[in-house]
Amino acid sequence: MSFSSPTVHAGPLPLLDLEVLRTFVAIAERGSFTRAAREVSRTPSALSMQIKRLEETLGQRLFVREARQVRLTPEGEVLLGYARRLLKLNEEAVTRFLAPPVEGTVRFGTPDDQGSRILPEVLAQFARTHPAVQVEVVVGGSVEMQRQLEAGELDLILMTAGTPGQKGDQGEVVHTEPLVWAGRDGGVAAWRSPLPVALASQGWPWRGRALSALDTIGRAYRIAYTSEHWAGQEAAMLADIAVAPFPVSLVKPPLRQLPREVGLPDLGDYQVVLVRREGAGEASEALASQVIRAFHELRR
Repeated sequence: MSFSSPTVHAGPLPLLDLEVLRTFVAIAERGSFTRAAREVSRTPSALSMQIKRLEETLGQRLFVREARQVRLTPEGEVLLGYARRLLKLNEEAVTRFLAPPVEGTVRFGTPDDQGSRILPEVLAQFARTHPAVQVEVVVGGSVEMQRQLEAGELDLILMTAGTPGQKGDQGEVVHTEPLVWAGRDGGVAAWRSPLPVALASQGWPWRGRALSALDTIGRAYRIAYTSEHWAGQEAAMLADIAVAPFPVSLVKPPLRQLPREVGLPDLGDYQVVLVRREGAGEASEALASQVIRAFHELRR
């Protein structure tokens, strides 16, 4: 199948079929017609025909077919962004009119590192789909938010797995990512002895993990900076007065993940869990679904 250069389209523009876009997104995310076919309960040949018609409609090749996988062309990558937005908008519209109206108040607690990443999008989308629900947001440490949840002061919280006092089966894991050592790019803090470390306050899982890892390898260190929030650790790193354990997704220039030659121990992954108060209600469950979806999209 060959495609000519784009030309001005005469007459009404064609409409994109949402089911075909759903198929397109499934193939792009799975990298395989066969795996995508299982997800959408269709045959690979049926998916192939859908994509062929989509390519003909747009006059562009969307996938490069290789031996065991498919990958997006540059045009396919552009379409993927549009497709995801169109599918999300369709979901919002259908939910707005067909889902039973939900009213009430949700009291939602989040640590600042997670809130800064997903909260703006979650609140904006939730306001569109559940306009009658009021959301009260509390930003704080995991230990204090867990206490508030148990006291009935919060309905829903995000917290780092492994927080002291957390029950082993408490919460649904919604996000996993590496915890790494970070510092200022070109800085000298990582080479000082003893190693200056910026840590979260007592009770944060990152703190205990980092100190235990340093003790295990016998690395001399001193706690140079302590903060209730990740922004405080970031400030210490930007000033090049300390290094810190940090989620890899939060390491942005002029910070960088410290290289192996610095000799710091591996910190493994950390997990974020979503914990619901028992009997919190329908509005809380609706917001929980939005939060889970936001983390899923964050991993893409």
